[in-house]
Amino acid sequence: MNIPNWVTVSRLLALPLLFLWLPTPEAETRWWGVGIFLLAASTDWLDGYLARRLNQVTELGKFLDPLVDKLLVLAPLLILLTWQVVPPWAVGLILARELVIAGWRVNPQLASQTEIAGANLWGKVKTVTQITAIALLLAPLPEIYGQIGTVIFWIAVVLTLISGAIYLFPPGNNKVEAG
Repeated sequence: MNIPNWVTVSRLLALPLLFLWLPTPEAETRWWGVGIFLLAASTDWLDGYLARRLNQVTELGKFLDPLVDKLLVLAPLLILLTWQVVPPWAVGLILARELVIAGWRVNPQLASQTEIAGANLWGKVKTVTQITAIALLLAPLPEIYGQIGTVIFWIAVVLTLISGAIYLFPPGNNKVEAG
């Protein structure tokens, strides 16, 4: 296992801490959970950068990185579901998109595509929007920030659907691009 893959695994190791710290009513503990979530999310770019920079791109990394990214987003969404902050059907749409895209990544011939590329602008904006919304909704902040987080969450749902459509039906050529 190389350094970029260890960075990816470190994000995976953050998940138990999220489930431990985020659901608590104590503000300080929740802040720790939000901090771990944001730290883990911020390292997403690092593993890809290191893999390319150190010429250590591996099949394991290509598989593990997007899987861990999805788990890092879906885990806190489950917590928000239990708090009844986000509707189940919206989380279901996000989950469905991620499962479909994961299927295409494992077997791109399903979509008659010749190549799977990295995340395009839509996929990157979707991910940043999801992370921003989740952090605002999880953080023990005044209510106005929760309202802003809700608006950003709905933008994230729309971007999730758009980026999924672009992934499945790429404009112009047979190159698949989405995050």
